[in-house]
Amino acid sequence: MDWDKLRIFHAVADAGSLTHAGDSLHLSQSAVSRQIRALEETLGSTLFHRHARGLILTEQGELLFEATRSMNRRLEAAAARIRDSEEEVFGELRVTTTTAFGTLWVAPRLDKLYEKYPDLKIDLMLEERVLDLPMREADVAIRMKEPSQADLIRKRLMGIRMRLYASRGYIDHHGRPQVLEDLAQHRLISQSTNAFQVSAGRSLVEHLLTYDVQKTLNVNNYFGVLQAVRGDLGIGVLPDYVTEDFDDVVRVLPDIESNEVPVFLAYPEELRQSKRIAAFRDFIQDEVIAHRRRQKELETAA
Repeated sequence: MDWDKLRIFHAVADAGSLTHAGDSLHLSQSAVSRQIRALEETLGSTLFHRHARGLILTEQGELLFEATRSMNRRLEAAAARIRDSEEEVFGELRVTTTTAFGTLWVAPRLDKLYEKYPDLKIDLMLEERVLDLPMREADVAIRMKEPSQADLIRKRLMGIRMRLYASRGYIDHHGRPQVLEDLAQHRLISQSTNAFQVSAGRSLVEHLLTYDVQKTLNVNNYFGVLQAVRGDLGIGVLPDYVTEDFDDVVRVLPDIESNEVPVFLAYPEELRQSKRIAAFRDFIQDEVIAHRRRQKELETAA
């Protein structure tokens, strides 16, 4: 298939207009129109519905546009990697991690990365699904278990544990539980045991529910659990990394916690030389060191 025709098709589909596409490509409207007609003849399908207000993709056009959009992203990413140098870190970097860790730990720290590398473009993809790094669904991942996929460079960043937390306002109003049996007098806020989560968190919640807990609130991610805890709704099961950024949340029943959950950073072997990957990796490692130091200070103060 003619790459030049695909390039012109992508520009037209993106602009929704032959004229606007021609302007961006420095071609006449008639030249653009001829190339689109030739592509339609090659494929044996109509790619656009034409009307007075512009162009609308047909079903076949949508399929082709999805393909050219993917090609364009890959070409831009490849060009950015090629342009990487020792002095410059720029271009798109697609980072995937869980909703909670990305929302509560990674995103609030990105200002430091942007301050150092203002031309870096982070695409932060927050979801529980494990994206396929070798197939380049993302460039780098932070995962709550060691990746099993081959051809990945991986580094253990830290370990986290699920613990029990409540707001200061809730404790002032409802009191602080002293033993596990006291949970029967409180509302337990947690992820549902049916929700996608690390097994250590699920096991802890299942254990807590054996203590005759009658009042519960289930939320499908830890950000929601945190917001409910800060709203004085009860005692929440949360990962320990949330505490340093929220002074209104305090730990209760300090002897109770989950097994340790390892946190790994991983990226494809083929990106070993990427300056963007190196910049992000070094940034995360520095933030982990600072996080550990602050955690020790908080634990000492408590």
